[in-house]
Amino acid sequence: MSLRIPRSPRIPSGSPFLGGLVAGASSVFTFVIFGSYLSIGAFAHDLGFSAPWLSFSTVLVWAAPAQVIVIASLAAGATGLEIAVAVTLSAIRLLPMVVSLLPLLKSADTRMRSLILPTHFTAISVWIESLRLSPMLPRPARIPFVNGIGVALMGAALAGGLIGHVLAGVLPALLVSAMLFLTPMSFLSSTVRNARLLSERIAVVVGLVMAPALAWLDIGLDLLWTGLVGGTLAYLVQRFRRRP
Repeated sequence: MSLRIPRSPRIPSGSPFLGGLVAGASSVFTFVIFGSYLSIGAFAHDLGFSAPWLSFSTVLVWAAPAQVIVIASLAAGATGLEIAVAVTLSAIRLLPMVVSLLPLLKSADTRMRSLILPTHFTAISVWIESLRLSPMLPRPARIPFVNGIGVALMGAALAGGLIGHVLAGVLPALLVSAMLFLTPMSFLSSTVRNARLLSERIAVVVGLVMAPALAWLDIGLDLLWTGLVGGTLAYLVQRFRRRP
């Protein structure tokens, strides 16, 4: 079975940032994020949040699950500390993505401030596209390229949120709810597609089996247990396979 090798990204006019914009705009995640933020825009409208506030929070928070937490928590009257803790806990999942991505972007002379934007842009969508495309570029071009991807995908989120806010009274409630599942489903399909090592496939299978089982058994911290068991098992299998 042959593996599909991604093409090297185009760099129009020699600008890595423009190349990232093109790569982000042509990514399937553009449509996924646009659809997801249609529902978030409608959700914010129904809870009384204005369109400018929605746009500002999209740029500031930049993660659909965390933004839903902010909107729902504010509407429920939660305190600022409670909201901050909830958003922080939801964002912990992004830390391994940042840790795995930044070493591919920086070089020995990269300044710390140059990594602020790539770190902020790192969400599931930007992380997958950056890992897929940036290694094919020279290191000096990778940071502006990833920033271009982030700007393109954030633009899709801003557009989707504003349109969803305007169409909140028109969109059926079932459609709005279904669109919230676009991001996790696209992440799952991308993970399955890119899982080429045996350890990666084991982690995916364990996650698909454990997650619904733990939810059905009503066991708390199901995501944490799934990650620990699936990741540890995949690591052990890969390590023993490398032994002579």
